[in-house]
Amino acid sequence: MGVLAENRKAKFDYDVLETFQAGLVLNGQEVKSIRLGRMNLTGSYVVLQKGELFLVGSQVPPYQPKNAPAGYNPERSRKLLVHKKELNSLIGKSKERGLTLLPLKVYTQKHKIKLEFALAKGQKKYDKREKIKKREADREIERELKRG
Repeated sequence: MGVLAENRKAKFDYDVLETFQAGLVLNGQEVKSIRLGRMNLTGSYVVLQKGELFLVGSQVPPYQPKNAPAGYNPERSRKLLVHKKELNSLIGKSKERGLTLLPLKVYTQKHKIKLEFALAKGQKKYDKREKIKKREADREIERELKRG
């Protein structure tokens, strides 16, 4: 399982409650571009429209910019493929207040490109500060243990 793109800031800005996996509906040139690691997930999110899931705001530049089809939009919405049971549970959970669906990473699994996305709740600023303080304290402890 090779990770092709990752949304690193997502786990810092949100508390991940539950993760899901979905297939992506892509064009041929988008597949080639993603396999080269050119996909950008920052600022993207998963939205529910008409009973289907879509990845919105992700950027996939064309594989060969000079040969890109006319009217190619690198930021178009891409449909996500999930099982019906997962979709029904997500519909119920995403309606809860304060919960959002956001992509975590794009990876390959058996020659298919998959998206891992999460049901998450936004963190407050003071929670982020506490995380940073705890991380720095842990680093200091590790440094002291290595010295002594």
